[in-house]
Amino acid sequence: MSAPRTQSPTPSCTFTQRFSATRRGARLARLLAAHQLTEWGHPHGSEAHDTAVLVVAELASNAVLHGRVPGRDFGLSLSVDDSRGIVRIEVTDTHPAHPAQPARPAPGPDEDGGRGLLLVDALAADWGVSDRLGPGKTVWAECALPRVVQPGC
Repeated sequence: MSAPRTQSPTPSCTFTQRFSATRRGARLARLLAAHQLTEWGHPHGSEAHDTAVLVVAELASNAVLHGRVPGRDFGLSLSVDDSRGIVRIEVTDTHPAHPAQPARPAPGPDEDGGRGLLLVDALAADWGVSDRLGPGKTVWAECALPRVVQPGC
């Protein structure tokens, strides 16, 4: 995890949505991210698509499991920066606690959790946590995304 980067001032494609802080909300965030990436020219089954969707799934799941505040939702934002060849994934929640660094070594086979941020750390080119306006934080990750000849946005 490194210091937060400033987001490109003019991303070529963006998607932002709020979801209920429930398992159903996390699943919907993953499904809509997958759909949006496909619309932008990164089809299901491509490495870039599947990596970004897995990162969205992990961050959304963490927002629901660890960042949930009763009565509050969480947000997902996707931004493509063609100049850097990345998609920036941001998941915001209203819980003040920041996630802990991924445990090394990985949790044992009998342990139920503790692998999500290890996956994000392994799959993303970069990731981190930043404060946000209002309560809570934004957990962000940047994944490689090849340039599309004719993007869908």
